[in-house]
Amino acid sequence: MTSFLPGRRTVLFIGSLIFSLYVLAPIAWLVSSSFQSEAEITSVPPHWIPEDPTIENFEAIFKSSSKVVTYETRKQGDTATGGFIPSTAANLLPSMKNSFLVALAVVVLNLLVGVPAAYALAKIRFIGRSTSIYFMLSTRVIPDIALVVPFFLFVQKLGLMDNLFSLIITYLAITVPFSIFILTGYFESLPDELDKAARVDGCSRLQTLLLVYMPLALPSLVAVILFAFLTSWNEFLLALMFTQTPASQTMPIVVASFTSDFNISFSFINAAGVMAILPPVIVAIIFERYIVSGLTAGAVKG
Repeated sequence: MTSFLPGRRTVLFIGSLIFSLYVLAPIAWLVSSSFQSEAEITSVPPHWIPEDPTIENFEAIFKSSSKVVTYETRKQGDTATGGFIPSTAANLLPSMKNSFLVALAVVVLNLLVGVPAAYALAKIRFIGRSTSIYFMLSTRVIPDIALVVPFFLFVQKLGLMDNLFSLIITYLAITVPFSIFILTGYFESLPDELDKAARVDGCSRLQTLLLVYMPLALPSLVAVILFAFLTSWNEFLLALMFTQTPASQTMPIVVASFTSDFNISFSFINAAGVMAILPPVIVAIIFERYIVSGLTAGAVKG
């Protein structure tokens, strides 16, 4: 048995290394190519380490709003020289602002709705409690594409087309049920005696939730924050359906528009991709210590 352990550890190490390379290689190429010229990024074989690093791609993102892009300048632009700028480049930074506002609103509303609902489902016994939990969770079985038409008619009737509120409403419908499910599992794992003791001491239901359970539920709250933020930040289909102008378009829509021009600048698109992944990475780093415990919250009861 002892002689078998080193071999097992070696296999696990090699498997983990291969899996890590498989996951990290696209991200490494994205970051590396964002600092390459268009000629270098299309060279064969590809250069994983830039031979002549440049920040022109990022400069183009921040300076694009001050440049006038016309039919002639786009047509004459040569991607190999690095002088090509997509016509929608000026919309990238405003779209990132829109994505952040939508994601922040969805996170806050998820917590305001999900935390009280999860506490009630976990600690208050009422008829239909279990049915309510499974009904909400069953809504996530429905693919998003099947909800596009109902969401479209709903948003159209409200007069919210081409408005950030249309995205907030639809994203809440997608994220709230799963957020409640995560929080309910965690609240159920906490002893009922805490609730009873707080009630005996004169706390109301709201005070019990805020003063007793909220501090203990921090890992699950972080899991909800990450889930709601990343879902809103990365969502493409509904944003494509409900936004038509740069005033309300989010980051995935604008980045996708970079491929719909006379030319395609891969280096510019990859620089935009690096800008797009920075906020989620920063959020993940801030809450790193709670991520694992939050995602497994409520997995074991008792």
